[in-house]
Amino acid sequence: MKKSLLALAITATAAVPAYASTAISGGIWLNQQQTTEDTGAQGAEREGQTLGVTNSEALVLYIDHQQEDSAWQLSSEWRTGPGSFSDSANNPTGDTSGFHKLWIGYNFSEDRKVYIGKSQVPFGWATINFWPGDMGLGGYADQLDVGIKFSDKINDISYDLAWYISDDFGATSTDTMDDNGHWGSSTSYRKVNTAVANIGYDLNSSNTVGFSYQQGELQDLTGTQPNTDSTFGGHNAWDVWYKGTYGNMSLMAQVLGTQRDGLDKIAAGADEVKTLRQAVTVSYATGPFNYYIEYTGVSTDTKGNNASDMVAFAPGVSYNYGPGWIYAEYLTQSNYLDGNSDVGESAVAGEESKFSAMYLTIDYYF
Repeated sequence: MKKSLLALAITATAAVPAYASTAISGGIWLNQQQTTEDTGAQGAEREGQTLGVTNSEALVLYIDHQQEDSAWQLSSEWRTGPGSFSDSANNPTGDTSGFHKLWIGYNFSEDRKVYIGKSQVPFGWATINFWPGDMGLGGYADQLDVGIKFSDKINDISYDLAWYISDDFGATSTDTMDDNGHWGSSTSYRKVNTAVANIGYDLNSSNTVGFSYQQGELQDLTGTQPNTDSTFGGHNAWDVWYKGTYGNMSLMAQVLGTQRDGLDKIAAGADEVKTLRQAVTVSYATGPFNYYIEYTGVSTDTKGNNASDMVAFAPGVSYNYGPGWIYAEYLTQSNYLDGNSDVGESAVAGEESKFSAMYLTIDYYF
């Protein structure tokens, strides 16, 4: 799930010191899901039509502030409710509430800024759909981690440098809200001490290419290792990405490789977990409508993992009805990403896990 366009607009408004302001707003969303296929290791064995269920409601509060006559600013997003995309077993609050975003920023100029707190990890790009989520980009897309980030743009080159202490507040949380369940758990491990670098080059006003890289450590949360040093193994990932616009049409593409080392030391996985991923998003905007289709594919290179590729498609359309958006989306997916962000398949060896569902979502902002 993606941050609302309203939240982005508020942040943009508060980004320039000349516009001193406080913006407090809120929103709600809810979703109706009709599962048409759900087999394999992730859920009960069932296929065919369901009656569907309306749930995943959430209340969202945005507070953004630009200090008057100062370059300092604040941006935050608090969510609560079943639809907050938070995992109560692995987040710092123990329920469905928490900060999706919370950072204090300092503007050196319009393009040069430092962020302190929980901010977007500058790595590739995230999907644009609402409910199907990050699909095959899980663990490396809509991630907001806790640390410090520096962003700047010089002529046609934009870049980000960041250091993240952990992926969330708290001592054992592995929750980032939105893109969850792919960085261990509160009883296994989490990512820590992660350095991230991202660079983008504007080929022209409509096309940008870029490269992202991240590397860090893993922290043992099993409680079975000596307390002198809880870090072990490591993780790294690279991403080659592209964004372009052609009139009303937009195109995004990326290829990325991921690796985690040493999970066997805490019996959480293989010694070396590796994947190769691809993603493409095509969208067309006209008036209040935005039509899009997204594809992600993941192949595993982990020794001993014989699962076939994870493949997911998500076509959809959003409609801006004034105070919010209405989304109609479909997800069809074979296999899935597990807690190590590796490819998983059906509990029956050699068989793919299948999942398909229709989603109808509405949000309202005030």
